[in-house]
Amino acid sequence: MDIEFTPSRRSTVGAEWELALVDRRSGELASVAERILDEIRPADAEEHPKVKQELLLNTIEIITGVCRTVREVAADLGESLDLLHSVTDPLGVELFSAGTHPFSTWYQQKVTDKERYAKLIDRTQWWGRQMLIYGVHVHVGIDHRDKVLPVLDGLLNYAPHLQALSASSPFWGAEDTGYASNRALMFQQLPTAGLPFQFASWAELESYVDDMFVTGVIDHFSEIRWDIRPAPHFGTIEMRVCDGLPTLEEVAAITALTQCLVDDFSVRLDAGETLPTLPPWHIQENKWRAARYGTDAIIILDAAGRERLVTDDVLELLNRLEPVAKRLDCADELRGVETILTCGASYRRQRAVASQCNGSLKAVVASLIAEMRDGIPRP
Repeated sequence: MDIEFTPSRRSTVGAEWELALVDRRSGELASVAERILDEIRPADAEEHPKVKQELLLNTIEIITGVCRTVREVAADLGESLDLLHSVTDPLGVELFSAGTHPFSTWYQQKVTDKERYAKLIDRTQWWGRQMLIYGVHVHVGIDHRDKVLPVLDGLLNYAPHLQALSASSPFWGAEDTGYASNRALMFQQLPTAGLPFQFASWAELESYVDDMFVTGVIDHFSEIRWDIRPAPHFGTIEMRVCDGLPTLEEVAAITALTQCLVDDFSVRLDAGETLPTLPPWHIQENKWRAARYGTDAIIILDAAGRERLVTDDVLELLNRLEPVAKRLDCADELRGVETILTCGASYRRQRAVASQCNGSLKAVVASLIAEMRDGIPRP
């Protein structure tokens, strides 16, 4: 099977942000996506160009166009967020984003009435119905197909950094799971989700995808739901590691970090460098550690087994990427990563609210709603 990759202008960037719809009084998820989408749909279109349906009726996804800078990404998402608030506020519906809802139960949620969602649920059954999860996806443009797989492998080295910084799903079904990101381990239960395979060539990827079609595993390339995947139609690498992020500031910070990493890899490949990679078993272990311990994770750095606290490695990485960020005009947004470290990733903030409020998870939801409107609370 031939998979055509349509090259993009190098390091253009876009983002997708999944948002939960919740009842203002109870804090429970509200299955009102269809009503909201109907209200914002342009009169001459089937759907809004930047506000989309998702698997569950308690979820809406906002997407950007192709942007040159992270600042443009944040402005684009902000416009969609303002539009949604103009509709949800009068309905008594609030918005938030985190990897999971702290206490709403999966079996009470309604699935969007679309054939592709029905097929997914029919095949995946119990695990598919449990996908009460939210994420942030970042696309970065790649200017040559031969760069795609090396860049993907290079990003896998930094997947635990992105997972730890974005971790926002400590609670599931009103219980503290003990994990920083329960979403990371939930989502990988789907048959084509989780960590990607590492292919030596584009032909190997094509052979894999052909096998997936022949054996009936997928009907479309997009049904490969890896944590990091090529998006051939868009000409991008799509980073899907992250939990839902509560604030626009955090989305911008993670987007900047992803854009800088991909651009740095692209420049190094142009210079003839071979990007370092990790063995698959180290990548798998790093994912589990970041999901379990968040910013306290000790991650594996190389094939020799050297280890380091993930936040120490993040700080060194930010210093190394500073010239890249200046060139891409996202230095301010990249510094937002330091804000996450200072204020604590969302899983830490959620647990702090629960502790301060006698274990109230309704208070946690209220804090997530407030953060989406007001930003990260400073210490």
